[in-house]
Amino acid sequence: MKILVVSDTHRYQGNLYELFTQLDDIDYVIHCGDVEGCEDEIESVCDVPFVAVAGNNDFCSFLPRERVLEFMGHKIFVAHGHTYSVSSGLWRIIDEAKDRECDIALFGHTHIPTYSTDGSLQIMNPGSISLPRQASRRPSYGIIELKDDGRAVCSLYEM
Repeated sequence: MKILVVSDTHRYQGNLYELFTQLDDIDYVIHCGDVEGCEDEIESVCDVPFVAVAGNNDFCSFLPRERVLEFMGHKIFVAHGHTYSVSSGLWRIIDEAKDRECDIALFGHTHIPTYSTDGSLQIMNPGSISLPRQASRRPSYGIIELKDDGRAVCSLYEM
């Protein structure tokens, strides 16, 4: 199973829609927040199941602030990250994901792609597909591959 992970589109979905045409083997899409009211539009363009969480710019949104998703024996914690102060460090979101017995934690907010581990927990921020802030300033996204042998492989990519 392949899961596309994106964040921080901020109403600029062009790169995301281009990515949908390039990746034809995706089974699920997770958006880590700051979709700014475009979740229904994105879901209508997406050919696979789509979920999102609310970010700090998702005012008046009915999206949940966080989710725990389960796929193929893996539990994935999804939050935008602003309520866990991810700009100052990852320990709060790591603690929350571990408290929920998750093995993957996904977040956004910083617009900077990040991957790390803490024991058996994998932590990934896909960066921003629309408004990147890392040195290369290239739109970024993540892929989670859930393997038949039980492994979960998280990878970051730039467009």
